[in-house]
Amino acid sequence: MGESGSLIEVVLDLPDGRSCPVLVGDGASASLAELIPARAQRVAIVTQANIGVEVDPGREHRVFTIGDGEQFKTMSTVEALCSQFAEWGLTRTDCVVGLGGGLVTDVAGFAASVFHRGLPVVHVATSLLAQIDAAIGGKTGVNLPEGKNLVGAFWQPAGVLCDTALLETLPPREWRCGLGELAKYHWLGGGRLDELPLDERVARCVQIKAEVVASDERESGRRALLNYGHTLAHALEIAGDHDLRHGEAVAIGLVFAARLARAMGRIDDEAVAEHRRVVAGYDLPLEPPPGLDPEELLALMGRDKKVLDAGLTFVLDGPDGLEVVAGVDPVLVRSTLEETS
Repeated sequence: MGESGSLIEVVLDLPDGRSCPVLVGDGASASLAELIPARAQRVAIVTQANIGVEVDPGREHRVFTIGDGEQFKTMSTVEALCSQFAEWGLTRTDCVVGLGGGLVTDVAGFAASVFHRGLPVVHVATSLLAQIDAAIGGKTGVNLPEGKNLVGAFWQPAGVLCDTALLETLPPREWRCGLGELAKYHWLGGGRLDELPLDERVARCVQIKAEVVASDERESGRRALLNYGHTLAHALEIAGDHDLRHGEAVAIGLVFAARLARAMGRIDDEAVAEHRRVVAGYDLPLEPPPGLDPEELLALMGRDKKVLDAGLTFVLDGPDGLEVVAGVDPVLVRSTLEETS
């Protein structure tokens, strides 16, 4: 982690020589033109109408707007984008920019990965969730009715800009959405992130994720630890009629994972209390919304993309820290759900 002017630079270095610079700080979005590949003559900027941020890639560009909400994180949205790219005449030497939060970076990154079998993509992350998690690491994807992010690709961006000035105008719920992911980093070596200035807090999360991704880009092992709290979170986002945001679902998933780990004898009451303390410290929910069916949640978790051949799979805390645990007893998962719902 280094300094680039007044910005903090974190570089994600992959073993095959590829790298992705991430610039963090107030005004980072002004550096966009520097990250666009030199050969690109045109830039397709993918964003949403409510983002309200303009950027200048330093060459001919056009803005393509996608819908706001998870219902637009679909293959049909990607197909529509690719058709618009083709109509404009975008070539494989050009570039895509994802300007927005995690939904935009997921969709724009996936569209870039498949159009002409792969165009460079640069992300300008405008939400806390995108800056500390979604825009970093090259995972792209869209949802199916059967589950979240079940169709996608690993496609590393040419660079990521985390302009922390953009976070000042985030709606409170959008800020809380990012706090759920921020809480997760406590168990990934982040420690008391709430004590750091905002720029350093974002950069520390980026650094942790970059180190994990560099060691396991395609999630065959260690990278799965970044999904801590997400197995239940993704099920909660699909199940029931409620207004639960992603980060809020992750917060609930963190506490649930701690309770499940305790039920398996992996951690004690004190560790569960620490999970509750950290999550509550960010003013995030600890329990699932009332009225959800444990059987439905169990079925949805069984479809999660992290499920292995060995059955239900969770990232769980334990004596040696976080581990991926496969083959978790569904009866134990159900009983733990029933205690928390």
